[in-house]
Amino acid sequence: MRLRNVKGARDVLAESSFVIKGPEEFRGKWRQTLGGRERLHIEIGMGKGRFLLEMARKNPHIQYIGVEMYASVLVRAVQKMEELKEQAPPNIRFLNMQAEYLENCFAPGEVDKIYLNFSDPWPKARHAKRRLTSEPFLARYEKFLSEKGSLEFKTDNRELFEFSLESVRERGWKLLACTFDLHGDAELCRDNVMTEYEQKFSGQGKLICKLAACPPEPGSGQAA
Repeated sequence: MRLRNVKGARDVLAESSFVIKGPEEFRGKWRQTLGGRERLHIEIGMGKGRFLLEMARKNPHIQYIGVEMYASVLVRAVQKMEELKEQAPPNIRFLNMQAEYLENCFAPGEVDKIYLNFSDPWPKARHAKRRLTSEPFLARYEKFLSEKGSLEFKTDNRELFEFSLESVRERGWKLLACTFDLHGDAELCRDNVMTEYEQKFSGQGKLICKLAACPPEPGSGQAA
C-alpha cells in the first residue's frame, strides 16, 4: 500500500498532547495515568480515527488508545482532535508505532479489548505472518489481554477473513461471534460503529465480515 507522505507529519505528532511519547513508561499504569477509567480498549491500525472517535464519544467510561504506524495517516486523526478543541473526547489517545512492539507497552491483563478494522491483508503467502490476525500476532495479544478480554475484527476481504478464522481456531481461541454479512445481521449490527473503509466498501455493495474471539483460558494448554 502506497501512502502519500504528509510534510511535517512527524513534527505535528511530536508536539501533540494527544500522542503518547515513550509509551513503554506507561506499561502497567495506563488507567491511572489517563484518568482512572475502568476499561482500556485499543484499536490497532486506526487510520484517520473515525471509528475510535465515535466509540470514545459513546463510551466515556472507557479509555481508548489508537495505534497507527504511519505518521502521515495518524496526523489526520490528530488534526481532527485539535479542531475539536474542548469538544474532543478526553478518553482517547494515540500511539505512533508498529503493532509488533505493543507487548512492551502494555502489561499482562491490562487491555480489555482489541479492535482490528480493515487491516492490511498482506495477500502474498510469504507475508502471512504480517497479518494482524495471524497466529504470531494472536500470541502477542495474549500477553496483554485481560482474563475476559477479547478481539473484534472487521474486513471486506473474504480471503483474509477465512484466514483469520483459521488462525483463531489453530491458536485455540474461542469464537464468540462470526458473520460474513455484518450489515445483514441485525443482532451483531445493532451497536456497530462504521469506519471510513466500512462506509466506502458497504456503499459499493461489498459484504462486511466480522468476528469476535477471546484467548484460551490460562492453563488450558491450547496456546504456547
